[in-house]
Amino acid sequence: MSYIASRLSVVKPSASMAASQAAKALRAKGVDVIDLGLGEPDFPTPHHIVDAAHFAAKAGQTLYTAAAGTVEVREAVAGKFRRENGLDYTADDVVVANGAKQIIFNALMATLEAGDEAILPAPYFVSYPEMVKLLGGTPVVVECPETTGFRLTPALLEKAITPRTKWLFLNMPGNPSGAVYSQSDLKALGAVLAKHPQVLILSDEIYEHILFDGRAFVSFGKACPELKDRTLIVNGVSKSYAMTGWRVGYAAGPAPLLKAMSTIQSQSCTSVCSIAQAATVAALNGPQDEVARFRQAFEARRDLVVDGIRKINGLTLSPPEGAFYAYIGCASLIGRKTPKGVVLEDDAAVANYLLNEGRVASVPGVAYGLSPYFRISTATSEEVLTEAIARINAAVAQVE
Repeated sequence: MSYIASRLSVVKPSASMAASQAAKALRAKGVDVIDLGLGEPDFPTPHHIVDAAHFAAKAGQTLYTAAAGTVEVREAVAGKFRRENGLDYTADDVVVANGAKQIIFNALMATLEAGDEAILPAPYFVSYPEMVKLLGGTPVVVECPETTGFRLTPALLEKAITPRTKWLFLNMPGNPSGAVYSQSDLKALGAVLAKHPQVLILSDEIYEHILFDGRAFVSFGKACPELKDRTLIVNGVSKSYAMTGWRVGYAAGPAPLLKAMSTIQSQSCTSVCSIAQAATVAALNGPQDEVARFRQAFEARRDLVVDGIRKINGLTLSPPEGAFYAYIGCASLIGRKTPKGVVLEDDAAVANYLLNEGRVASVPGVAYGLSPYFRISTATSEEVLTEAIARINAAVAQVE
């Protein structure tokens, strides 16, 4: 007897979660491991946000809410879109969910038929292809090499579109590469999409406030307003406000799509935690000083990691333009041997070697659709990152 549905046979667990769990397992055995597998800010949630949640709970805001979210949180999201992104949305154009991942899952569940294709520029967030496959779609991976800045180009996009294409996924700044699209980049992609009216656009903008070197964020919706009726703007409070555990994501998009997503949510988890929604209102409407401080810290950490990795013979790293990851090239290690005589056949083997011998948990590039690389999170302290780089350096130096 099998307890597991056949559709799960094509879905892999989250690679970043797996890397973190492997690190935790070693720690449980007394091994000193630095876990750089998960992308999670190490800052506490700002006090005014926590205070708002406390007040909401004490005031009795502890009941179910509408599936799409409270009016207050949807108005706060719409206000954020107008204020920060130049997007003309109202509360009726917004839904909230238990994290940006659930937003994406609900959108795919609402739209995908068997065989529908979703274009995923690689490197991509690890969950994108797995959600597409789980819901009956077909991931179409488009490799975006380092020579393009890990960005999708109009030519690559045009080549990937077929009559079965239902979605294009964009993620900016990108996880794992940190790639950022300029307004001209987005307009060029929009010109291609304008010729293919069956294609919906999912713009995952959850790292929008984590930009480096003076870059300004441009939402896809702002760059290509003519595609508004086909665009779902996805965001959330996890990364910018150090609220990963609060689990609040949000989106704005076409009314029929949002209605379907709300129906799915009403029949699955009912709604987002009412207290977390109140905290989100405080995050979006309250002081933004901490967001700026977090960004400055992430940029300093980016600089530290770039400087450190570039000094390691055998590794390469283009400076990430945003987010808090380093997508490290390891091509020169492939085919070489570890001190125990194990051949590093691919980037999965490199990540495994760094974990077991270097005592640093990372995620192999194969999980993101583009090899040979490995990703580390730079969302931890400079002290921890300095030690991690030293360990990586020592491990790489022993490869023959």
